[in-house]
Amino acid sequence: MSILDLTALELGKKIKEKEITAVEAVQESLAQIRALDGSVHAYVTVDEEGALKRAQEVQQQIEAGTLTGPLAGVPTAIKDNMCTEGMLTTCSSKILYNFKPTYSAEAVLNLEKAGAVILGKTNMDEFAMGSTTETSAFGVTRNPWNPEHVPGGSSGGSCAAVSAKECFYALGSDTGGSIRQPSSFCGVTGIKPTYGTVSRYGLIAYGSSLDQIGPVAKDVSDCATILEAISSYDRKDSTSIKREDTDFTSALVDDVKGLKIGIPRDYFGEGLDAEVSQAVLDAAKALEAKGAVVEEFDLSLVDYAIPAYYVIAAAEASSNLARFDGVKYGYRAEEYEGLHNMYKKSRSEGFGPEVKRRIMLGSFVLSSGYYDAYYLKALRTKALIKKAFDKAFEKYDVILGPAAPTTAPRLGESLSDPLKMYLGDIYTISVNLAGLPGMTVPCGKDKAGLPIGMQLIGDCFKEKNIIRAGYAFEKTRTYESPALAGRSEGK
Repeated sequence: MSILDLTALELGKKIKEKEITAVEAVQESLAQIRALDGSVHAYVTVDEEGALKRAQEVQQQIEAGTLTGPLAGVPTAIKDNMCTEGMLTTCSSKILYNFKPTYSAEAVLNLEKAGAVILGKTNMDEFAMGSTTETSAFGVTRNPWNPEHVPGGSSGGSCAAVSAKECFYALGSDTGGSIRQPSSFCGVTGIKPTYGTVSRYGLIAYGSSLDQIGPVAKDVSDCATILEAISSYDRKDSTSIKREDTDFTSALVDDVKGLKIGIPRDYFGEGLDAEVSQAVLDAAKALEAKGAVVEEFDLSLVDYAIPAYYVIAAAEASSNLARFDGVKYGYRAEEYEGLHNMYKKSRSEGFGPEVKRRIMLGSFVLSSGYYDAYYLKALRTKALIKKAFDKAFEKYDVILGPAAPTTAPRLGESLSDPLKMYLGDIYTISVNLAGLPGMTVPCGKDKAGLPIGMQLIGDCFKEKNIIRAGYAFEKTRTYESPALAGRSEGK
């Protein structure tokens, strides 16, 4: 068995037991990146020198007994919208092509305290705006299961890196499904925690009321452990919540007896691929066979989630992205006449078409003539969606459904039709609007061999319920990697 086949926890254990060193683990990961990333393009920045130096420091601390956590020495990757001190952080945008932050995101610092070794930064849709990782200014990421298909987005680079064994786990961010949907497309596990559980300090904002950082890994145990490491109250983030119940690993029990699982009928209608539907319903049956109580119910308001989300997210994006103007940092147009022309040209040349589209939409819905008609109505719809979930969670512990309506589409298919791309988020968006925790767990493959993921949704602060359900389901199947990931240098 190769080092690369291990989960993050298995590798951490072997490092602690002196079977492998942190340096060897990093060397193996870097060799895999050199072998595969030319075709996958999961990374935009790889810090070989920094990762090897950090691995040596961590190894010394492990041997001295000062680092004893389960993730000490394990190589990881960070989505390129989280600040990392001294390392390029571009949001996969031309406008931040040369930006090196002077500080690190709180979630990154928490991982470093746990002994993580950062290999580099992963590719993403520009400013997290997209569902395919095709809007990146630095080129598309390809799905390790089939390079002709997308990995999903916007955390497509993080999910592809884990799937291709180019790191042992990664951090992603989720604004409307950006961890859960690419996890489904790439056959990995990803968690979006309850809003406020992980600090957003140092996460370059897209939609501030929706963004949340979370882990991507090979299995539920890894995700629970990583989430435990990165969760913390942070006074620097006004939306951070002080929680006492972040011992997520305590929910790793193979027991779902009496757990009430609701399946929304609304999620299994028109537009859902038959193979995806079957795989998700088979997963529900597997949990039922283990003692869970599974029922169908009507969730309602599903049709209103996408318009509400895109109005709110675009409005917040137009405000958040106003700071990128070519003055203090990032890209500045070479030729301009006067300050206003410099702003205009820098932003026109620095932002890609999808980002411009959302800034314009956001500015429109916030304008005086349309604020009430669109933005306020979207906020009211958001409150109604939260109420619908509250009602559902009075009866159910977990809501189970698909993470995406299809398996990974071919490259170029979604980009030509933005509306089609937006509709691809139909099952994930409501979770962000309601601030709920959600998790994707692989549950099968389609006839073309592309992965299918099921989504588990919990009530606010009830991550343990979805972790428990995901862990119990995971015990019914074995983790699979794409054939591509089996290749590394020297094989």
